[in-house]
Amino acid sequence: MRILLIGARGQVGQELQKTLPLQGTVEAVDRSHLDLTDVSRIRQVIREQTPDVIINAAAYTAVDKAEVEQTLANAINTVAPGVMAEEAQKLGAFLIHISTDYVFDGRKNTPYLEDDTPNPQGVYGESKLLGERQIQQTCERHAILRTAWVYGAKGKGNFVKTMLRLGADREELKVVMDQVGTPTWSFDIAQTIASMVGHANSEKPLQSGVYHFTNSGVASWYDFSIAIFEEARLIDIPLAIKSVMPITTAEYPLPASRPAYSVLSNQKLSATLNAVPEHWRHRLRKMLVELYS
Repeated sequence: MRILLIGARGQVGQELQKTLPLQGTVEAVDRSHLDLTDVSRIRQVIREQTPDVIINAAAYTAVDKAEVEQTLANAINTVAPGVMAEEAQKLGAFLIHISTDYVFDGRKNTPYLEDDTPNPQGVYGESKLLGERQIQQTCERHAILRTAWVYGAKGKGNFVKTMLRLGADREELKVVMDQVGTPTWSFDIAQTIASMVGHANSEKPLQSGVYHFTNSGVASWYDFSIAIFEEARLIDIPLAIKSVMPITTAEYPLPASRPAYSVLSNQKLSATLNAVPEHWRHRLRKMLVELYS
């Protein structure tokens, strides 16, 4: 099986380079080889590789900057996936695309199901939702994997790395406590996608459609920060932090609105893959050990 991985240097992309080789021959490209604002280049790379599976792990993820960089966000999150879908359809390839909990407005108080009505509250979420729709309208064989609150040892920055950096320098931090979701380790996303690839070409192939995947459990950003510092101290990561103060979203205004509640239901994919995601706190612990080993 020939697999084309797009977004190879991102948090999930770097982990996918470890999990995908068991499924086939992987050609991994990053932004230095593939500018996702260049439609003709996207087509060229896919036609040259003629993959059986295309995995799009690339995205514009600067949630607040998207409010002023709408053209760029749409080029990467909407137009590029649509082009990938067109080329996948021509090849008969299976396209797996990573999306986000930010397609929802956060007004539920129970986990979001795949068929719940999206209602993004900002440019980033809107661009990701439009990318989903481009794929659904164009490519017969596809899986859209929505995930949330992604962190990992790889990649440039994420909430865990930010907290550890700030916690090493400051004695007090303020963290939002009225936004609730599920922290999700990028390695677990990569393992799940590898399983999806295996199912895509099995005797019982993966059905096209939208799937949700996160680790299990629920937390606020405040809860997450407390857990990061507690787990870090258990493995002797040096910290100066003495107190974390919970604040409301209103007390920490940002350009883009965030969903207050964006927990995703894992039920559909768990049943499909016959695997239940591990709790986010356990996976945070393992990631921190990896990060500091």
